[in-house]
Amino acid sequence: MNTPLESDRGPLRQWLAVAVLSLCTFIVVTSEMLPVGVLTPMAGGLGITPGMAGYSLTITGVVAAIAAPIAPRVLGTLDRRTVLAVAMVLLAAGNALTVLAQDFAVLVVSRTVLGIGMGVVWSLAAVVAPRLVTARHAALAVSLAVSGVAAASVIGVPLGTLIGDAFGWRSAFGALTASALLLAAILLISLPKLPKPTASATASTGGRPLLRTPAVVVGLIVVVFLVTAHFAAYTYIRPVLEDSTGISAASIAAVLLAYGVFGLIGNFAAGALAAKRSRATVVLLALGILLAIAVLALFSAVAAIAIAAIVVWGLAYGGLSVAGQIWMTRAAAGNEENVTGLYVGVFTASIALGAFLGGTVFEIAGMTPLLWTAAALALAALAAGLLGPGPSTITSEPRIPEKVPAA
Repeated sequence: MNTPLESDRGPLRQWLAVAVLSLCTFIVVTSEMLPVGVLTPMAGGLGITPGMAGYSLTITGVVAAIAAPIAPRVLGTLDRRTVLAVAMVLLAAGNALTVLAQDFAVLVVSRTVLGIGMGVVWSLAAVVAPRLVTARHAALAVSLAVSGVAAASVIGVPLGTLIGDAFGWRSAFGALTASALLLAAILLISLPKLPKPTASATASTGGRPLLRTPAVVVGLIVVVFLVTAHFAAYTYIRPVLEDSTGISAASIAAVLLAYGVFGLIGNFAAGALAAKRSRATVVLLALGILLAIAVLALFSAVAAIAIAAIVVWGLAYGGLSVAGQIWMTRAAAGNEENVTGLYVGVFTASIALGAFLGGTVFEIAGMTPLLWTAAALALAALAAGLLGPGPSTITSEPRIPEKVPAA
């Protein structure tokens, strides 16, 4: 076990560094998900259908899915602090290209660049966070770092939607460009040097490849089904709220805000639960997502019930990223950077698959069949989580990969 970091960097500096990582994941996921909130005007501005605009999430997800697992293998001994800053610059470039896009071809290029930055930032943030604090606070640091994912729904997407409605959808992406550049500079100032962590000789995989470790494979299967289910339906939540409930654009922004608030609550609640029982936590979240989507499919025309289902949906899905992350690091303790890259790669690939599946089913069959398709996928995730092997129950805090020197 590595020695505590308190003597090198005081508690305030440690948590400020973790907070900066949280802001980075916030901007990353807001950049990825903003098309959900501005889908209709974005499609109109580019002269494409809403289904094609939704495919922009597929593009980002595919690229991030490739970048995330490759990054730890090709970065070598590069300082992870510098890598994170460069990735945020790439994210800014992708958003800037989206602002300038006039057709689908340029949108593809912009979302490709964005996907590279996203894959690197997301895969490294959850691994870097526990290296910045003492061992007993490692799980909380991971929860805070990935809370940006849920906070993107609470603040990012609703705020981007409001900016888009008020000043045009391009202005929202412009704001993300400036924010990403600012955070790139702050990363270099606030984080210490972060050399490549060394893999533990006593890794819980027992020397087996990650994809031959049963608990890792089951966790990835659950993630594939659950994230695909979520994004297949959630990408097109604005059209269903517009068409089925008939609520206004301002009300849709408020519903997305409520979804995000409960998502943020779910993130920290799931992080605390998963630190003790990661498998049970993920199974509970899968059940919540399944029930929420099924209720929405049955009662989407009833505004009050639809909104309640979306709130429950946010609570459950908000905890998935951190709970899944803890599942992975418990299943492959001692090999955190590689398993996290694999996890984020599968996660973002599932985002791409979900957005593609959602766009295809939505264009061909409409929203109700899409919701039932998503519910069936969530049921498959629940079954895999219940029946397959999970990580060992560990009551101690996650391992800190290695001691970080003072900046």
